[in-house]
Amino acid sequence: MPSNEQRRQAAKRKLERQLERRAQRAKRRRVIGIVSAVGGTVVVVGLIFWISTMPSSTDPAANPTSTTPTPVQIPTELAKPATRPAALPPKVTCDYKPADGDKKAAKEVKAPEGKDVSATGTVNVTLNTNVGDLPLTLDRGLAPCAVNSFVSLAKQGYYNDTTCHRISTEGLQMLQCGDPTATGSGGPGYSFADEVWPELKYGRGYLAMANSGPNTNGSQFFIVYGNAELQPNYTVFGTIGEEGLKHIDEVARAGHDGSMDPSPGGGKPNKEVKFLKAVVA
Repeated sequence: MPSNEQRRQAAKRKLERQLERRAQRAKRRRVIGIVSAVGGTVVVVGLIFWISTMPSSTDPAANPTSTTPTPVQIPTELAKPATRPAALPPKVTCDYKPADGDKKAAKEVKAPEGKDVSATGTVNVTLNTNVGDLPLTLDRGLAPCAVNSFVSLAKQGYYNDTTCHRISTEGLQMLQCGDPTATGSGGPGYSFADEVWPELKYGRGYLAMANSGPNTNGSQFFIVYGNAELQPNYTVFGTIGEEGLKHIDEVARAGHDGSMDPSPGGGKPNKEVKFLKAVVA
């Protein structure tokens, strides 16, 4: 039988083994706790990163086809009416020449009479359109030949049922109309000379003739609704009233299709402008 000393030694060794096992279990629990904590932190951080980088349905980047157009900035103040440095004589002669080459009239029309054309007074014309009436005041003192041509075309129904084919919203802010083909190349089958002067400036509310070079005026014209830093190469022949400009502003804010960028600039209006009838007072 073991002696008392042997029993004490055996009990001591047993206690030491028990203490060692307890220490090992405690160490394993600490390691497991640390690993669990680190793992949980990694999961939380990963979840936060995933949520923060997940595309939002309202974010334009989430939908490559969506675009946010830049709002059109339009001046609200009307430009000071244009005036000639020196008045024209009361009567002038206008030369309406057949268009160059084979440029036939986009619509059957006769050229106006060019003798003894008045260079005084104004003419009121209203363009009835699908976006609202556009009241125009044509000034014979600025451009008697342009006014004479415009009135003649309006009375012959040339502008009826035509659409404005171009609008520009940046740099030059204008709406261009007067081509029955809506291509930018149509005209009345005749042309006439420019009526400009070196000091001529352009601004909101002006009506001016569009052209394809010097002395190529026809039926196309443009309405300036905002900024227009142009060389004095375009005949100004009248103005448009505030009520009409409000309609043009709305068309401008709707933008364009960019079909004429970068040259000559702009494109077909997203909001169609159609002339139903031109009424001369």
